[in-house]
Amino acid sequence: MPRGGARVGAGRKPVPTEIKKIKGTLQKCRNRRPQPQPGGFLGDPPDYMSDSAKEAWRYAIANAPPGLLTALDAAVLERWANCAALYREALAKINRAGVSGMLIKTPSGTLRRSPLMDVIRDLAAEMKGYEGDMGFTPAARVRVGTPEAGSAEHDPWDGIVV
Repeated sequence: MPRGGARVGAGRKPVPTEIKKIKGTLQKCRNRRPQPQPGGFLGDPPDYMSDSAKEAWRYAIANAPPGLLTALDAAVLERWANCAALYREALAKINRAGVSGMLIKTPSGTLRRSPLMDVIRDLAAEMKGYEGDMGFTPAARVRVGTPEAGSAEHDPWDGIVV
């Protein structure tokens, strides 16, 4: 156990340096550890993905905050896109059937909730986790934020204390 009896991973998740840069809250004195700087371009989705998942992939890349997703995020984006495609497919099946699609009749004749409703719920929960990690929800965007107007320009006097 680390010093002080603290558990590893206890408390808030640390905010990545790139997120702090985007938000405009990066302070050199609090940036203690060197962090990996992933690079690379997130291009086209993998060929083996369904057309609906590829569409979700392209939508995410086109609408993600600039500079947030890199090639290292491809696996997370792939999982999200696949979940999004399956979610849409399951929801479309329920919508085509109407309310009756939400229920099934058991062999004994009783009505039960369709297992497809559980699939939809589980996919939505899984997608929510990925969306929070990638800044795809309103709450996640608040945490990511955007740079203040004029902060994009580098001020050579920033590091000098008067």
